[in-house]
Amino acid sequence: MKNTSIVNGRRVAADRIAELGEGEVFVFGSNIQGAHGGGAAWFAHKHFGAEWGVGDGLTGRTYALPTMEGKDAMKGAVNRFIACARQHPELTFLVTAVGCGIAGYTPEEVAPLFKEATSLENVYLPQVFWDIL
Repeated sequence: MKNTSIVNGRRVAADRIAELGEGEVFVFGSNIQGAHGGGAAWFAHKHFGAEWGVGDGLTGRTYALPTMEGKDAMKGAVNRFIACARQHPELTFLVTAVGCGIAGYTPEEVAPLFKEATSLENVYLPQVFWDIL
């Protein structure tokens, strides 16, 4: 299964990611406590090594992005993620529609937080974010 595609020059992460290729990192929404009990967080914990208790940053073959602590906190977390992606050009970050599930935000609220990531060749965003950006 291919996890990435290029659509109109945009790097798009697949809607469903069941396995990871070499150097791919699953970016999912979490809570700061790292209690990965549902949604993409549960999947990341169960299949890609997201460590229980780690709610922000690289863990296993994943990147936990806290989305449950408010929009300002999420903005800071996205900025830390972008800095991490810049520091690790050898990795390919596959961003899920973070914040748009259990956290309850709309893609229109979350996508603009990733605007700076659109220039990073190793970051693939969900189509729903690209549609807004």
